[in-house]
Amino acid sequence: MKRIKKFIPSGIVCLVVFFLLFGYLASQMGTANMLNTIMRTAHDLLLNTVFYLMAICVITGAIGRVFVEFGVVSLLEKLLRPLMKPLFNLPGVASLGAVLTFLSDNPAIISLAQDKRFSAYFKKFQYISLTNFGTAFGMGLLVIVFMVGQGYFVEPFIGLFGAVCGCIVSTRIMQYFVVKAYPQYKHEDACRADEVEEIEAQENEKPLFQRILDSLLDGGRTGVDVGFAIIPGVLIISTLVMLFTFGPSASGEFSGAAYEGVQLLPWIGGKLSFIFDFLFGFHDPHLIAFPITALGAVGAALGLIPNFAAAGWIDGNAIAVFTAIGMCWSGYLSTHTAMLDAIGYRELTSKAIVAHTIGGIVAAIVAHWVTLLYGLI
Repeated sequence: MKRIKKFIPSGIVCLVVFFLLFGYLASQMGTANMLNTIMRTAHDLLLNTVFYLMAICVITGAIGRVFVEFGVVSLLEKLLRPLMKPLFNLPGVASLGAVLTFLSDNPAIISLAQDKRFSAYFKKFQYISLTNFGTAFGMGLLVIVFMVGQGYFVEPFIGLFGAVCGCIVSTRIMQYFVVKAYPQYKHEDACRADEVEEIEAQENEKPLFQRILDSLLDGGRTGVDVGFAIIPGVLIISTLVMLFTFGPSASGEFSGAAYEGVQLLPWIGGKLSFIFDFLFGFHDPHLIAFPITALGAVGAALGLIPNFAAAGWIDGNAIAVFTAIGMCWSGYLSTHTAMLDAIGYRELTSKAIVAHTIGGIVAAIVAHWVTLLYGLI
């Protein structure tokens, strides 16, 4: 009887939240349209986002495994330790993860992290913080190239500087959270030395061609595993974010098509526009849709910019802030759960999200104020 009473309150809260959430959506969109939009958005995300990310994970997993196999990781550790340690409190090899995610997307660092010869350089608290570190550079090349394509050349690189600052904050806060929750992780290695020695002994016995081929295929196979692991996070979180970010179809009516929504988050942004104007320099409430959309998918957020430009809402400051927050957040709300789950630390997801939310805000603030200083030069 006591167990029943214990679970009644949480059950009631769950039902209330569920019916309030989907009741609100159904009242605005219509029940049939809401269900169709949810299914079609999730289906489109699966085909055009998840499989794209899986392809990235396969390629970067293969590249990362080759770099590990032939000593590139050891070289990076020696060269970049003086830079990585004071800034991010990470070993030099973490820079390889930054490069891979910058060229591709967030989950690329997990493909690399799952190689024991890479993870052997980290303590557990550092290893877990790789989700925040790698995410801050996710799709960086795509974001910068896109912004340059809009006719801005200095502001995207100011945004890159802001993203690096946000990355430092996010990574450090996450490490603090992990050590506070699990003090033993500060001293425990992410991987046992004997496991690494066994792997290296096995690999060194193989002919050169076999080592290359095995590295490519094994790394690619790891990428496939990561691609499957991120499916729930991307589909569930991104779908919900987009339902509350985007509006109805071009006709103003709900049709049940993918990526329709009730625009609740931009409405909230409009009510808080004075805060965003001070922190980010946003002079129009619609601009808040970019960082909100970037929570789920930065690619979708970039798709908003041509419409913003056509409406006359975009300036150099907005480009710098969008670059910073787009890189630093880069869909972390939809990938953090899957990334931490893939490396076996799902219980720390909420801490990673809080740390990265703070890091993204810092990145945007830095980009805004640096842009103002640049304008005075």
